[in-house]
Amino acid sequence: MQDLPQDQNAFAMGEMVNSQFEEYLLQYNDVVEINIKTQDPLLNQMLDINSSGASSMGGRMMMGGMMNGGDIFYLSGYTLNDEGIVELPVLGPMKLVGLTADQAKELIEKELEKIVRGEDNFVRVRLGGIRYSALGEFARPGKYTILQNRVTIFEAIANAGDLTVTAKRDNIMLIRQYPEGSKVHRVNLNHKDIMSSEFYFLRPNDMIYAEPMKVREIGTGVTLLQTTQLLISLVTVILLVYTTTNTN
Repeated sequence: MQDLPQDQNAFAMGEMVNSQFEEYLLQYNDVVEINIKTQDPLLNQMLDINSSGASSMGGRMMMGGMMNGGDIFYLSGYTLNDEGIVELPVLGPMKLVGLTADQAKELIEKELEKIVRGEDNFVRVRLGGIRYSALGEFARPGKYTILQNRVTIFEAIANAGDLTVTAKRDNIMLIRQYPEGSKVHRVNLNHKDIMSSEFYFLRPNDMIYAEPMKVREIGTGVTLLQTTQLLISLVTVILLVYTTTNTN
């Protein structure tokens, strides 16, 4: 897996770039929303783990935003355990790791048919939003959840208040989880290839780390304006001392 080149700034106005989107395969610790409806009201009650309290809390959280990674699906959804299994009421354990949402839906439908037959059976499986962490030179670093099926890296950055002016936009660290473990990638936000790469769309549990430029590391100023003001102040003091010394 190749990281993006760091030495070019190839964005061109009006140029069309095809984005690469691969259908996501469910992984360990993912939270999924599973809705099941049948013609049997009693069975529906047994299959429904959602409560009015959780729904009410979810409404308040959606109104207030998704900062700190909080969301209703963590309370009412299903989390794939360390073996990639979710425990469904009545249906029992279902191994969903490595499946797409549509494949997970088909698997649940087959198990549901063993209990209750009917063309009106309804099954829906979808990710409980995209969870990610924004670390380093962000205006609002923290953990976030965006309730969408796909989120670009630019949308995720904007959701965290954008990068600070001292962030290295051409050397962003992206830590991504894979079935075999985590990998660290370096991406250049100034390069057009980001839009056609596998890093353009975030995946659940991605971590974005923005490193500071040298001017931030040495502590001369949090922003370019502060750094400029500090330098002007130093020059003014030097000139004042020089003028006073020569006058005397």
